Amino acid sequence: MSSPDPQVRAARNLSTSTSRGPVVAVTGAASGIGALLTARLAASEEVKQVVAIDERRGDTSEATWHILDVRDPAIAEKLRGADVVVHLALDLDLETDAAARTAYNVRGTQTVLTAAAAAGVHRVVLCTSAMVYGALPDNDIPLSEDAELRATAEATGVGDLLEIERLGRRAPRAHPGLNVTVVRPAVLVGGTDTALTRYFESPRLLVVAGSRPTWQFCHVEDLCSALEYAALEKADGEFAVGCDGWLEQEEVEELSGIRRMELPSAVALGAAARLHRIGLTPSPAGDLAYTMHPWVVSVGRLHDAGWRPQWTNEEVLAELLEEVAGRHTVAGRRLGRKDATAAGAAGATVALLGAAAVVRRARKRRGL
Repeated sequence: MSSPDPQVRAARNLSTSTSRGPVVAVTGAASGIGALLTARLAASEEVKQVVAIDERRGDTSEATWHILDVRDPAIAEKLRGADVVVHLALDLDLETDAAARTAYNVRGTQTVLTAAAAAGVHRVVLCTSAMVYGALPDNDIPLSEDAELRATAEATGVGDLLEIERLGRRAPRAHPGLNVTVVRPAVLVGGTDTALTRYFESPRLLVVAGSRPTWQFCHVEDLCSALEYAALEKADGEFAVGCDGWLEQEEVEELSGIRRMELPSAVALGAAARLHRIGLTPSPAGDLAYTMHPWVVSVGRLHDAGWRPQWTNEEVLAELLEEVAGRHTVAGRRLGRKDATAAGAAGATVALLGAAAVVRRARKRRGL
């Protein structure tokens, strides 16, 4: 006799489970953080069942899978019976068209929040970033989790995250009985590719003269454990997640062994803006602020709930450096093998001059 279909087997597990824990739905469950969280929740004795939603099937066979786009209103029916939804179906890829990325992220979040309320879900967990606080020279170190969100939409994806937070604040008013928890990780490391992780792929660490960079990391494993806390209602409201404390730029340089290249603010920001404007780099100039000014945050609320990070900033930095070994990036743009060899041999200054030459050639072709 053939074995039951995995969907049927998962449904049987749901109906016969003796666990009194919640049924947790995870969007974006097939890859990245969503896949890690789905596997973690499926293995937890505190979770009754996991409902996994994505546009393709993932590897966690113990979950009940539904294959659809989170922007599809039909998701409401798939969420019926769930107690909590952890919404992780976000596109923050540096190479994605910005308008398409925003359309997916905002529409997806709107649909999930509305569908969750219609399905009788009582809690939605959203994952944004500590970047929403903004990187500003007058920021406290560390920022309180209640600090005003002063970021602008000038950095990659931050405008989407601010809009997601706005939707999260409005949802309980529009849908009484629906609670929204917001989790804000620091610089995320562990199979991630962001403007901030690419910073460590450069032959020299760019430091803007007069700035005071500080670094606080968050390993994806710690983020997953924090999201599990939120799903199990051990922590709620709006809270940050990351390693305890932070590293000064000098400590980062000493630990990484990568020397700095210091440039005046006008030169660094002007070059970044021009390179992005003509399409040579995926990162807008706004991304530089997060390598210039402090935006480390307190993780007091998770601490009060009994959570502790398993990783230190030093350990996460070491893992990040191992992950990016062999990659070469200048101004947020990944270099090919030939360019990387030249950049590695000549150093960041020559690479920057090369980038400037590319800008000049492009401007000449356009008659600017």
